[in-house]
Amino acid sequence: MLRLYEEAGDVQTNSSYPIEIERMAHEVCQKLVSQICIKSDGDVFHQLFRQKPHKISGMCPDKVKACELHQGQWGTVGSVICWSYFHDGKERVAKEIIEAIDEENKSVTFNVIEGDLMEQFKVMKLIVHVDTKGEDNLVTWTLQYQKLNKDVADPHSLMDFCLHVTKDIETHHITPA
Repeated sequence: MLRLYEEAGDVQTNSSYPIEIERMAHEVCQKLVSQICIKSDGDVFHQLFRQKPHKISGMCPDKVKACELHQGQWGTVGSVICWSYFHDGKERVAKEIIEAIDEENKSVTFNVIEGDLMEQFKVMKLIVHVDTKGEDNLVTWTLQYQKLNKDVADPHSLMDFCLHVTKDIETHHITPA
């Protein structure tokens, strides 16, 4: 299940998944939000992104090649990690700082500081949040971004990528070994 949020009147979408685009601070920062239900354990999903993102490549090797720790410790704010991944038909990299971890709300915020995304964006933050209510688990992805210029497209394909990774992780956890 996906939910739709559209609050900005001038939003144009070119994808079939629901999004939210919100203008922030002088109309240069924007936000995309998409939610997806998963059948696998939401706590396990949160812990994966919080403490074990290096395990994700084994769950979706066609999308994520590796996640390496460059500084700090897994699962701690201020740590620096580097993702190698396949997006839009190309190998890409993203170096990120773990900016926030909220255990109570089951969210992790990654702030991209280097890599391919910085060729188009001044700011790119990815927030993954899990709501767990019994057997229902809702994963919310939020992309907060600031484009380098007005000609840069909104990162819809990056949101698609995040949703596909989520489904791959779900499949990994619910498929019997």
